[in-house]
Amino acid sequence: MKQYYVYIMASRSRTLYTGVTDDLVQRVFEHKDKLIEGFTKKYNITSLVYYEVTSDIQAAIQREKQVKGWLRRRKIALIETTNPEWKDLSDGWYKT
Repeated sequence: MKQYYVYIMASRSRTLYTGVTDDLVQRVFEHKDKLIEGFTKKYNITSLVYYEVTSDIQAAIQREKQVKGWLRRRKIALIETTNPEWKDLSDGWYKT
């Protein structure tokens, strides 16, 4: 069964980026190594601080849009429900 991820990445200064993907490990790698031009590369957004999983692509896209529409404080509250210390959830995924 295919899985889809809605995720939030953060920079050291806690600039946030919300995205959706079907390959979280690959997508986070692309952000960390700045392989994608745009917002995350420009603002050095490299830490995975939150994600959720669904098997429904439409639900994932809707959830991404919902979270992107929230005020910053609500996104922070969402992150801190599962990751109060803002640890990089992808630590240990890749060889350095």
